[in-house]
Formats: sequence, C-alpha cells, structure tokens
Amino acid sequence: MTEMKKLVFNISLVVMAIIGSGLLTSCSDYFNPETDDELDGKKYISSSTEMYTGFLGIMTKLQAIGDKEILLTDTRADLLEPTTQSSADIIALYNYDSDLQNNPYANPAGYYEVIIACNDYLSKMKEYKTKPNVDETVYQSLVSSVTRIKVWTYKTIGEIYGKAVWFDDPITKVSAIRDSANYQVLDMPKLIDKCLDVMDNGVDGVPTNKTIDWIAWLDPQNVTSIANSQYRKWNWMVPPYEGLLAELCLWKGAYMDAAGADATSYYQRAADQLLKALNVYIDDQNYSGNSPYYLPCATTPGHYKSYWDWEQPYQAEAVCALIYDYTNNQTNTLLKHFSNEYPNQYQLRPNELEMEHYSDKTFNPGGTDGDTRTKCLFGKNAGEDYIAKFRPVGSTHRANAYQDDVHIYIYRATQYHMMLAEALNHLDRFKALNAVLNTGVKATDYSDTDPEWRGFTQNWTSSASWGTRKYPSMGIRGCLNLNAVDILTNIAQLGSRKATERHNDELILNEIMMEFACEGKTYPAMNRMAVRYGDPSIIASRVCRKYVGTGHEADVRAKIMSGGYWVPYEMDMK
Repeated sequence: MTEMKKLVFNISLVVMAIIGSGLLTSCSDYFNPETDDELDGKKYISSSTEMYTGFLGIMTKLQAIGDKEILLTDTRADLLEPTTQSSADIIALYNYDSDLQNNPYANPAGYYEVIIACNDYLSKMKEYKTKPNVDETVYQSLVSSVTRIKVWTYKTIGEIYGKAVWFDDPITKVSAIRDSANYQVLDMPKLIDKCLDVMDNGVDGVPTNKTIDWIAWLDPQNVTSIANSQYRKWNWMVPPYEGLLAELCLWKGAYMDAAGADATSYYQRAADQLLKALNVYIDDQNYSGNSPYYLPCATTPGHYKSYWDWEQPYQAEAVCALIYDYTNNQTNTLLKHFSNEYPNQYQLRPNELEMEHYSDKTFNPGGTDGDTRTKCLFGKNAGEDYIAKFRPVGSTHRANAYQDDVHIYIYRATQYHMMLAEALNHLDRFKALNAVLNTGVKATDYSDTDPEWRGFTQNWTSSASWGTRKYPSMGIRGCLNLNAVDILTNIAQLGSRKATERHNDELILNEIMMEFACEGKTYPAMNRMAVRYGDPSIIASRVCRKYVGTGHEADVRAKIMSGGYWVPYEMDMK
C-alpha cells in the first residue's frame, strides 16, 4: 500500500489514452507517478503499483471502441438514416450491404485489441502472483475486473456479428488471429455458453464478482461518503458482475426458448442478480436525498436531461460508463456523426417517420411531442433534425459543438429495470412486470411473502420504512407521465404462455427503442427477440419503415428475414 500511495492521481485524467505500443508506453497520461519502478513493456507487473497501472492501460482500449457499437448497430436499427454528408461506409451499413470487409466501421479489430490486452494482463498477473507479499484482495479484484471486461467485450462482439473468435493466449497483435485454425470461432449460442462458464468459474481460481474499491485506495477519508468523493467515477469503469451476468442469462434464455427448453433457471438468475444490484441503492439508508438512486420515480423527468447534459455520468442513473475528457485529448466521435453544428460532420440523422413513434399514441400511449425523452433526444438546427442526446439543446456542461467527450453508458439503471422486465415476463410474474414497466410497485400490491415479488423490498413502495426517502417506484413509463402499455397479465387472454410472453416482449422492445435510442442497445435487443421466437420479422417490422421510398426496403427486408441481421464480417480477420 505504501508503494501505491507514491502515485499522485489527477482525477481529471480519468482513463487517458496511452500512447505507443503495448499498454504502458506513456503512463503520465493517466497520472504522475512518483515511483522508482520502471514500467517495462514486457514485464510491467513487477509491483502493486504497476498492477494498477497495467489495468488502467486496458481502459484506454475500451475508450477507443466506446462509440463503435452505437455507430455500427444503431445505423441498422430503426431510427437513424444517412444525410447528404454521409460517407460511403455509413451508407453501406445503413443499406445492409453484404460485403463490409473493407468498411472501417464494421472491422472488429478494436474489440479484439481489448481482448488481447486482457489476456496479456491476466498472463502477467499469473506470474506476478508468484511473488512474495502479494496483496491477495487487490490481486483478486483486478483479475476479476479484467475478466469481466473480457467477457463483456466478447458478449458485445457476439451481439454485433453473431459469432466471435475465442482465444486465451497472450498474443500481441490482432493479425495473429488470422489463422482461424488455431482459434475457435464460436457462434452466438456457444459464445454465450463460454461467457457464462467464465463468469461462473473465473480465471485461475479468481471469481468474477470481485470489485476494486478505488475510493478506499485513492480517497480513504471519504470511504463512508461515496457521494462526496471525487474518485467515485473510478468505480464506474468496469462492467458490473450482476448486470453482465443478467444480460448473458437473458441471451441464454432466448436460445433455450428457441429450442423449446425450460429456461426458467436463467431468467430467475437474471431477475435475482438485477434486483440484488438495484436494492443496494434503493435500500441505501445512508443516502440523505429525497429520491433514491436507480429508481424511476417522480423526480426522474427533472433529472432526465442530466443523464446526458453533465460532465460525467449522472450518479443517480450511472451503473457503468466510459468517460472522456476533451481537455486532455480524450474524445469519441458521437458529436461528429450526429451534430450538424460546425465543425461536425452530420453523417446520421433521425428518420422523420420513426421520430413520430414518441407522439404516436398507439405505439407510445400518452406520448406527445413534449415527451421528456424527445426533448433530450432530438434537436433542430438550421431547419434540420439532429440527434441531440449527447449534447442536449442548451447544454451547460458541453457548451461547444466540437467538444466530443460525451460519456458512454455501458449499463445504466433504467437498463437494469428493462432487463428485469424481460426476465419477469419469462417467469410469468406479470404483475411485477407491469409494475416495473408501467405503474411502479404499489404498497397495496407488494408482499414479501408473495413469490410474485421475490427479490423486491418494501423500499420500492410508498411505505418505505426509513429516512428521508419520499419517492416510490413509479415504473419506467409512469415516472415519465406516460400511459401504461397493454401488458397482459393473464395467459388465458391469448390462450398460450408463449403468445402472452411474446406480446409483452414486443411491448418491452418498443420501450427499449424509445428509451435507448442511439446508445447501442436497441439492435442487440431486437436480435435477442428475433432469436427467442425464431422470427426475424420482429426486426424487419421495426427497421424497414425507415426505408420506405428509398428503393432499399425490399432488399433490406429480405436480408433480415433470411437471418442477415448480424453484421457480416469474416471473423478470421483475413
């Protein structure tokens, strides 16, 4: 610990880009080390200090691909379309072109660089473990965190491409993957199984549920006051165990449903993990505010813009996020692609027909042009609609159009609630599903002895038993003053369990489309629904509307219906 405290961290430099080859060529971009240790490229883990330093190097790789899934999948989803300024590569993605081998957006190399960095780190950590006086807690936390980064990266590759090349060897270059005979190409079902296996068994005996308490290390004076610690953001860096495991379980459940197998245990596991994570904050008796973290409630509309119009991830919603800092040359390209203000490129804009979903009272009951989400999502400049989500109109925290350092949420609280809704639907816990999605958990309905409410607590309700907490759960839609969608709570209404669950799933998917537009989460959810029911029309019916009149509608529909909703790319990297 003494050695580690030789490091003087500058929190404004969160996750800085490391320049050069390997992970640690320039560590000063992260912090100013005051240590005698030499950071050697091949043997960088020789001390506890360098153990942390190597870990932070991995985060730069994550930063580099932070916007990739958004640009790659949302272009093929329901909302976005090219502009007159779009590149040929963007147009090719939009048109579902079959040959994307030379398309830089489609190239998965950046994701594999993350995996290479993780494998290298895990290999060196194994060597480091043999040294004397190793802090076991720190060691396990770092190994566990890196393992989750690796699993999340593989999950993301699978969600985009439908397959991935799995390898554990500590190779140094993406080009080493070219010989696919040496490494196994896993299709999506096998990839999900592999990811779940790693999550359940860990690496070298280290479980995957360990976390790094950055605040305790960097700011021990504030360990009991997380909200007051300037280092809180460091705890957002790594995909969380509960959310990642739950999402993998939903994918596993979908493939089992498609095969006609009983997936109850996976949906139950997903629900249990999500509720466990949510309750940590919802039940936090040390939080002095009126509204609880992570809970859609009456204060949500007033805070919604802050999810995006904030220098850092908004603490009431943030679960995991990639963070950038323009003043320190950390950027992504979201504003460049979405904004039509100089000097941005304005390559993607919202389709006018799809924008109407928010005010379409059939699609979005109670929706109007004044929907809280539309105020954040859409802007108009010089007579043109643009995606304003990442720099809302009138932004006070990101005042300049060129300041493309927006944070990118990997997981946020509303996503946890949406995944929970999906899991509850497939557990036939329809009353709880309706509460999470529509109305909120009512004190008159909740009972801690009713299996319907397994995992929930009284603190979701207006009968919360402690402190200054005043606002109960109002549901994802209820908190935005939207009417309830028609969640079915009685299987007899459609005559079968599968039909009932599909009806509810499609309503959940519609909500995902509106809530997570341009966040890289919509298209993977569409794919999962299509897999579950063996019906690509779930995607086509939502995506193809934007192609009406373009001359591409029939071709895109045909490709989706034939299973071409995964991005086509040869995974041997040749």
